[in-house]
Amino acid sequence: LRKKNEKALPSSNGEDFLKNNTVIDTHCHVQFAAFARDRDAVLARCAEKRMILNVVGTQKSTSADAVAMAESYDWVYASVGLHPIQEYVVPVKEEGTSFTSRGESFDSAYYDALAAHPKVIAIGETGLDRFHVPKDKAYDEIFETQKQVFLAHVALANRHNLPLVIHVRDAHSEMIELLRAMPTKPRGVIHCFTGNVEQAEAYLSFGLYLGFTGVITFPPKKNDVQLTQQQLLRVIEVMPYDRMLVETDTPYLAPQTFRGQRSEPWMLEEQIKKIALIREISFAEVDQLTDNNAKTLFSKIRG
Repeated sequence: LRKKNEKALPSSNGEDFLKNNTVIDTHCHVQFAAFARDRDAVLARCAEKRMILNVVGTQKSTSADAVAMAESYDWVYASVGLHPIQEYVVPVKEEGTSFTSRGESFDSAYYDALAAHPKVIAIGETGLDRFHVPKDKAYDEIFETQKQVFLAHVALANRHNLPLVIHVRDAHSEMIELLRAMPTKPRGVIHCFTGNVEQAEAYLSFGLYLGFTGVITFPPKKNDVQLTQQQLLRVIEVMPYDRMLVETDTPYLAPQTFRGQRSEPWMLEEQIKKIALIREISFAEVDQLTDNNAKTLFSKIRG
């Protein structure tokens, strides 16, 4: 990793800048049931902020819903895929939500059809997850299934010349090993990166981008002997600007200012502010850098 010393622009809280510039949320789930009652109002707030959204599918129905939303708004795009926790039935409890995953099989023909849509800009979210796994199955069996489904997504992305949105939770060593063994590395982003410098170096060496959510605004946890939050902020401090993306993972992971609330895409401003603070540059510069990165990786984005 290397830290780039670039001249800082005048400081700004972002309000004036956002009146005339776009902000790209590279990973959100506005199609989820959490927005069933007020989705139009949420999207109106995003439009007012001049946002561009990548609405990410996690299984068949939410992928199809993402495409439908992208068809309805010029500034909305879609990613389609099967999240690793949706590959089996397991109870999921996260901050502010709980549900039982579907237990779907990866339907290559179904996702092939969705991926051909002109507003689909990526494949995923797909990847490896050791956090939410069935208690009645051995992890080796689960990992093998996740691995094969991930490789099927890689093949799908290659067929459509699209990047990947890669989910990794408690499985960085497995994902790094898997990617290292691939002779041709896929293009894509490690969504919601929360790892350390060593892991970041590995992903960056493969040509991948790192996506940062509201987690970067959280205070360190008490009794965190591994100093995970400090290590994450160190990654932001030293990584190259040209591989950095910002995202919300809406409706999850609201930044600290809004902790306990449902996350919305416009809250992405908090991540931009945090990165600007760490790198000692302006809000406008971080936004411009990350927007450029998003348009480079997701090359079908316009605007």
